[in-house]
Amino acid sequence: MRIGFLDKAHPLLTERLVRAGHECVQLDPSNIPLDALVYKALNGLIVRSSLVCADVLEMCPQLQFVARVGSGLENIDTAYCRKNGIRVLNSPEGNRDGVGETCVMLLLALMKLLVPANAAVRGGAWPREAMRGTDLRGKTVGIIGFGNMGSAFAEKLRGFGVSVLGHDKYRSGFARAGIEECSLEKVMRESDVISLHLPLGQETRYYADHDFFLRPGKPIWFLNTSRGGVVHTASLLDAIDHGRVIAAGLDVLEFETPQLTGLDPNNDHVTQQRLLHHDRVLITPHIAGVTHEGKQKMAEVLAAKILHFFPNG
Repeated sequence: MRIGFLDKAHPLLTERLVRAGHECVQLDPSNIPLDALVYKALNGLIVRSSLVCADVLEMCPQLQFVARVGSGLENIDTAYCRKNGIRVLNSPEGNRDGVGETCVMLLLALMKLLVPANAAVRGGAWPREAMRGTDLRGKTVGIIGFGNMGSAFAEKLRGFGVSVLGHDKYRSGFARAGIEECSLEKVMRESDVISLHLPLGQETRYYADHDFFLRPGKPIWFLNTSRGGVVHTASLLDAIDHGRVIAAGLDVLEFETPQLTGLDPNNDHVTQQRLLHHDRVLITPHIAGVTHEGKQKMAEVLAAKILHFFPNG
């Protein structure tokens, strides 16, 4: 098979595919019209953050699969793929540890006031009482979406002495020691911490909206490491300002460009600035799953899946 790479990936992925007899071609996303003949001959397409819309897919009449080095599939026209018998693969198993560990990091940083404490000392202050933190032990952590990422966060919480409530609209049977599978209502009512682990789609866009933040039974710490579009940012900031959310840790933002290259300056500038200057929001640039180990593991996982369905050239 001839497999095109729209984005760079760990070299192990190419090595595994070539060893199995496939041909790998590095493509230039900015040069698609000039590479029309190359796309016409492709049997497989591998992407990370590039957009794979219907226009691109229509250029590949021999395409048998699209594979994403990562978890979410919102940058791929999956409806077109289903309609045309194109298999879609991804590798969420590869970066689940990175995401789970980042969730723990964000949560502890928020509860222990790590960022303002660091800034205070660097500024010449020593405000011990003002930086009195909160212990995680004894808290209830609600996880909404219990796939690879949500379950990884739950695993990392072992040893912290917390209760974990898990809710997933499409999964069941994941309850085990220390993890209770329950309704969304119970998660919202009893949790001290709520963490979202949802794919982005029509059903989940602005999942955490104004009404969502009215539902918790007590003030919560809030985490989102899934996709920025599942949270309505202005509603989150309002909830913080009104005391319904204590603080928030966000690795993903509503205003990210689709190619994950930064923030879109033309997208609700007022709310963006409000977010960026809010002292009770901790923000990282979509790096929860971006680790050295995760990059290699995602390549290994994706290679195994491709070669399972397409074992040799």
